[in-house]
Amino acid sequence: MDKRIDNEDLRVFATAARKASFAAAAEELGMSPAYVSKRIGILEQILGVRLFHRTTRRVTVSEDGEKVYAHAMTILENLDSLLHEVAERREVPRGPLRICSSFGFGRNVVAPVVARLVATHPALQVRFEVFDRLVDIVAEGFDLDVRIGDDIAPHLIARKLMANHRILCAAPSYLKQHGTPRSLADLSGHNCLAIKERDLPFGVWSLRGAGGVEETVKVTGTLSSNHGEIALQWAVAGAGIVLRSRWDAQPHLDSGELVQLLPQYTQDANVWAVYPQRLAGSAKVRVCVEFLEQQLLDNAYR
Repeated sequence: MDKRIDNEDLRVFATAARKASFAAAAEELGMSPAYVSKRIGILEQILGVRLFHRTTRRVTVSEDGEKVYAHAMTILENLDSLLHEVAERREVPRGPLRICSSFGFGRNVVAPVVARLVATHPALQVRFEVFDRLVDIVAEGFDLDVRIGDDIAPHLIARKLMANHRILCAAPSYLKQHGTPRSLADLSGHNCLAIKERDLPFGVWSLRGAGGVEETVKVTGTLSSNHGEIALQWAVAGAGIVLRSRWDAQPHLDSGELVQLLPQYTQDANVWAVYPQRLAGSAKVRVCVEFLEQQLLDNAYR
């Protein structure tokens, strides 16, 4: 048997170790679980050690596997850095790029931009995923997170793509039946549509008034969801008051389906490109971020 180790086998092993699952690693890498198992088996034969403890339910990294994983990550990071340097010099973005975002913004805004990005730079292979939670992009292997919200960990690089804020809205039918709130405190007496989306606090709305002072109100209601689009649909149907990004609510405001409430109050929700420090010099990440910024600032998304 050829004793040379294939770098891609190290990548397969590292992904399986991080995911603690051959099936999950296969899904991330776009391979079959059988192929992942085969490549790890070959790596075990070359190294002469058992990398995983296998059961019918799960796999766990062995003691030898932990040592191999540490070396594998160093090798793969050095290889990625080399490839990024070469790509930087050529100014051609190429290769795999993993991007994530939130459900609503990701589906409605980021996904079309990603499609145009690949059409413009066909040497890229983009995998785009959406989540209803805050993603640890370093631990989960993402190159870029297109994120709404200004609370960003200091070990990450963030570039502001677009100014945005959330506003209070309700349908005219709801206001006709329940009245219009005249102050932030009045919201506690209304049916508010709470959203548990990514890092948003559930049932607590903090908004900034005209004087720049932040105020907080505890809200309750008969309907709540982890999906902002669903809450917006409920609001349009007259089910209650929603706190939603202007980019999402604006079409319904224009059509008259929704009315903005307490316009002196808004919640900052800027759009950021967030990526790990190690990718700061990556040509493909830089090109992607610049492309996103240009597209999001276009009139279609103002």
